[in-house]
Amino acid sequence: MTLRLYDTVTREVRDFVPLEEGRAGVYVCGLTVQSEPHVGHVRSGVNFDVLQRWLRHSGYDVTFIRNVTDIDDKILVKAEAQGRPWYAHAAVMKRELDRAYAALNVAPPTYEPAATGHVPEMVELIETLIEKGHAYAAEDGSGDVYFDVRSWPAYGELTSQRIDDMEAAEDADPRGKRDPRDFALWKGRKESEPSTASWPSPWGRGRPGWHIECSAMAGKYLGSAFDIHGGGVDLRFPHHENEQAQSRAAGHPFASYWMHNAWITTAGEKMSKSLGNSLTIPSVLQRFRGIELRFYLVAAHYRSHVEFSFEALEESAAGFGRIEGFLDRVGGAAEVEKGALPPAFTDAMDDDLGTPAAVAVLYDAVREGNRLLQAGDAAAAREQAGAVRTMLDVLGLDPADPAWGTGSGDAGKADALTTAVDVLVRGLLDQRAEARAAKDFAAADAIRDRIKAAGVEVEDTPDGPRWSLGNTGSTV
Repeated sequence: MTLRLYDTVTREVRDFVPLEEGRAGVYVCGLTVQSEPHVGHVRSGVNFDVLQRWLRHSGYDVTFIRNVTDIDDKILVKAEAQGRPWYAHAAVMKRELDRAYAALNVAPPTYEPAATGHVPEMVELIETLIEKGHAYAAEDGSGDVYFDVRSWPAYGELTSQRIDDMEAAEDADPRGKRDPRDFALWKGRKESEPSTASWPSPWGRGRPGWHIECSAMAGKYLGSAFDIHGGGVDLRFPHHENEQAQSRAAGHPFASYWMHNAWITTAGEKMSKSLGNSLTIPSVLQRFRGIELRFYLVAAHYRSHVEFSFEALEESAAGFGRIEGFLDRVGGAAEVEKGALPPAFTDAMDDDLGTPAAVAVLYDAVREGNRLLQAGDAAAAREQAGAVRTMLDVLGLDPADPAWGTGSGDAGKADALTTAVDVLVRGLLDQRAEARAAKDFAAADAIRDRIKAAGVEVEDTPDGPRWSLGNTGSTV
């Protein structure tokens, strides 16, 4: 079967035909580093990590670009609230994101451009749009520059909308706009904003609008035309619609395929900071291993909404435990030589990354392997284990992958020790919280002193207490 992918524009599963045979260029919208990443945030990272792994396994030379938005309104607001420079806040949150990706074995992209490092490319693209009659500078002296949506007849094609049916763009003051739906390409600096959050431009000091960032970065690293553009389903409009419009209006063919992963919801609502129902990665990893959380995310199809619950995660972890148990019974994953992929697994992955069907094949292989062990056919069971390990490797779930820190030696022991210490410290922190709630501050201080005497530093943050080992650099 040929690899087939669901294209958001055509709303159908299409054969994947790359622009250049044997090569695949992929751009994925990364996160805005405004706060700690939660489970909903990292789903996109995991899903598109599976895509790049499958493309590579299928023989493609993949250039995988995933950007970081490190300047925007929310970053400025959060940084001000915390009394630190916006760039320092963004840097801290970027490190949290890196740790979250690493904890879930999300492979690094070919390159990870940051928006603030590509302002000249954005200015150049905006100038091109103005020259072509698709953008204009506001006449109110604000320094804002807008994309003229009515100058581009195809505007709305990605999400199948008519311009007159769209709501007004809320990314800038509408006073300087010709049409309320016009969106900001450049935002003139406001006196209330720090001077460091602005750059020189032909229209005065300011900073780029959100949408122009990805068009400029995708073009720089993948060229004016590339194969796949991905991101969360919530980005289809206005972000991706605007990306496509401004890029094509500038004369760039842009993406051939658009892929979008669905939300993770809690109580039927999208998991987000604004709803207060987010679950940060460090908090989830207090209860589950990273490999178990990844398995939970991978087992669902990337286009299916997932209703998150710890009960479902526990069930998924138990299922993964059965897979690991089989590998242990044949000598351990590290001792198993990888084998050939079952055709049914390949067919599932080629069918729009059908991970639910692929995981079903994985479970079938484990059941057959256990049957062979019971029958006393160790050689056949070991061969079955080789297929299991290869399937896990494709999904980024190979227990023997050093990225999980589960191998033998000091690294594995250090990982296990950190986990054990975390459980103990968290227990003491819970006792301290109970004492403070009961206004027994002497007991709370005594618990903190016990923790500190053990060489553990505790920092109280808006998201709860965080501990660190000063001599190791470990932070949880």
